[in-house]
Amino acid sequence: MSVDGAAQRDFEVALGPDNVISDPPRLRSYECDGLTGYRVVPALVLLPRTAEEVAAAVRVCAAHDVPFVARGAGTGLSGGALPVADGVVISLQRLRRVLEVDPVDQRAVLEPGVTNLDITKAAAPHGLYYAPDPSSQQVCTIGGNVAENSGGAHCLKYGFTTNHVLALEVVLASGEVVTLGGDSAEQLGPDLRGVFLGSEGTVGIATKITVRLLRTPETVRTLLADFPSVAAAGEVVSDVIAAGIVPAAVEMMDTLAIEAAEEAVHAGYTRGVPAALVVELDGPVEECAAQFDRVREICERHGCTRLHIAGDAEERAAIWRGRKSAFAAVGRISPDYFVQDGVVPRTRLAEVLGRIADMGADEGLRVANVFHAGDGNLHPLVLYDAAAGETERAEALSGRIAELCVELGGSLSGEHGIGTDKACSMPKMFGEVDLAVMARVRSAFDPAGLCNPGKLLPTPRLCGERPGPYRPHPLEQAGVIERL
Repeated sequence: MSVDGAAQRDFEVALGPDNVISDPPRLRSYECDGLTGYRVVPALVLLPRTAEEVAAAVRVCAAHDVPFVARGAGTGLSGGALPVADGVVISLQRLRRVLEVDPVDQRAVLEPGVTNLDITKAAAPHGLYYAPDPSSQQVCTIGGNVAENSGGAHCLKYGFTTNHVLALEVVLASGEVVTLGGDSAEQLGPDLRGVFLGSEGTVGIATKITVRLLRTPETVRTLLADFPSVAAAGEVVSDVIAAGIVPAAVEMMDTLAIEAAEEAVHAGYTRGVPAALVVELDGPVEECAAQFDRVREICERHGCTRLHIAGDAEERAAIWRGRKSAFAAVGRISPDYFVQDGVVPRTRLAEVLGRIADMGADEGLRVANVFHAGDGNLHPLVLYDAAAGETERAEALSGRIAELCVELGGSLSGEHGIGTDKACSMPKMFGEVDLAVMARVRSAFDPAGLCNPGKLLPTPRLCGERPGPYRPHPLEQAGVIERL
């Protein structure tokens, strides 16, 4: 399983020599995704321009037994687009056309390289928008959103990518092109669209994506509230949901995250406060106004020390600029960091944040927190200095935080995926039989294991884990018999 001279020539014939990168300095541009702690230089990078060229590249991989990793903008935070040293990266950045916007049926058809924000820009003239909005929405692509089942700040009310994708044109590991899903969310037969969404590039490459669009809300109301403690902010979140109010978004940031964001974009957050909440409501004017008053009352009851209500679109944009800049802004207060992505029940937010702080103190490392509080999706950022030899401690702490979320009744990931980062922790959440079933589903799409190998599921190479209970017979491995 490697790229030899014959394979490289076939890639150059399929795509053109100028669309095959083999120059070592250029290859290093693709050595990692947003999780920069893991780096692997691929043997080649392929730059297809069309879906047909993607399929042609995958067929060459299948013919030469070459592993491949699909890559969008490289903004993933779990090592999901980490290359394979003896394989190729198939970049989808050139497939960036909006193929159709249908305002009647409220849907859009896109190539995988279209950025998340550009979907809404294309839909806006029709009074429509695309709801999932990851923090990196200006640069992250819909193909990567599909692979990771991304969410974003507004997933509390509107759901994740899987709730907004109707159909997918997919290139399988054999090079065959198939369509999963259809014109509506409900289809007869097995939900293969659902299998593909969130599979982290391990069962194929999406080359055309049909998404549903929503009507732009009649009104939007946004507030920024400071609190004397993380516990007080967490109680507000629980009380808002208990009151029957489902905000479009509820985001929380702690002192370190606020410090970093203010240093970067000067959004008007209060430096030094223990916690801040961003709460946004949208919908009909009268309903939104009534619910907004109720949210404000809940904030004040829990000791809110400052409450700023966005007076216009510019102020609302500033509030969101502070929140959405936080991940990148942390680079201003730490040379290196790991971003974690666990989920806990909302009622345990204060508990888990307290334990994370204690764990960080034990390791002598700082942890910044910025996350989707409304659905308990945490994003702890473990800050460290690789030059000071702190990498191993930071990586271990990041893994323990993910597993702590499972211990408290949550999950390893809400939207960033498992990737390389958390594959070894999967047995903490799933049993041996569960993992074996997942592996067999994956192998049904990709029997040779060429499609983004080493991601998502624990393997002996990665973790020293024993495979699941299914053991293929030697005759089956030799192709003499077939398992039914």
